[in-house]
Amino acid sequence: MVLAAGSAPGGTTVRATRRFDEWRDAIRHDFVALDMAPDRGIGAFSGSVRSATVAHLQVSEVRSVTQVCRRTPSLAGADSHEFLQIGMVSRGTGVLEQDGRRTLLSQGDFAVYETGRPFAWNLGGAWELDVFTWPRAAVGLSTAESAAVTAVRFAGRQGFSGIVGGMLRGLLTAPPRLSPAGAVRVADEVGELVATLAIEQSDPWAVADAPQLALLHRIHDHIDAHLADPELGPVSIARAHFVSTRQLHRLFAGTGETVTRRIRRLRLERCRRELSDRRRATDSVTDISRRWGFPDLPGFSRAFRSTYGLSPTDYRARSGS
Repeated sequence: MVLAAGSAPGGTTVRATRRFDEWRDAIRHDFVALDMAPDRGIGAFSGSVRSATVAHLQVSEVRSVTQVCRRTPSLAGADSHEFLQIGMVSRGTGVLEQDGRRTLLSQGDFAVYETGRPFAWNLGGAWELDVFTWPRAAVGLSTAESAAVTAVRFAGRQGFSGIVGGMLRGLLTAPPRLSPAGAVRVADEVGELVATLAIEQSDPWAVADAPQLALLHRIHDHIDAHLADPELGPVSIARAHFVSTRQLHRLFAGTGETVTRRIRRLRLERCRRELSDRRRATDSVTDISRRWGFPDLPGFSRAFRSTYGLSPTDYRARSGS
């Protein structure tokens, strides 16, 4: 894939072909492996992909003719890298399926999907799909929050989704010329807007009763406020909220994310942001990791590489800070 976590802003790459086998390879190169089938009745085939990067956000314009593209369970399971993507229809129509939902998108509409789970696109006519790709770990959505909003239609020209859609279109039309650190901030902030839109659209814990939901929100706030404390964990959180650890784990079971996994994800994200921040350029990797609750540098480095695909030092170098 063109996108690499922590990559510096890159120039535009263009791939165009009239052969379907080359088209399948181009899609695999710029995105992920898909099981693809063209419409045999369309005659001549053509397809093109134009991609650029804004730090760890890849923006792409994809054009082709009627076809079906599937991310099968075997393809998703065989890939060690996971991405969160937005597909925005600029021409033609698209039907996206994921997580038991199916939505029809027409011009200006967009939807969220994930490459770590099966999905399918059925694209009709002479279509154009604008695709925005983040490493999954870089977007602050829990598994439950994501699964509640994939394959849901967002109107790209009205309301809050229109604001997000306009920003996405602007990034594709004219990727900004930014410093490496500035590009990281833009990619993060746009990702946060997408996460906010997703959370506002659908409440993944709607099945919980009001007291449990309120407790879960208080615990989330507590975790955010105490990430720097290396002693933060299920025992201390349960004690602070007068519940047992068993009750705490049961409460998180419905979110698709364990307590420990949420703490680790948020700590890594805080570290990643500081590593790309010029204002923290004089802080060592050790200082940053300890500030966010990682007392063991080798353990932090392993966790960071596993999540973002680069060591903390290499990520900082690519971010230009």
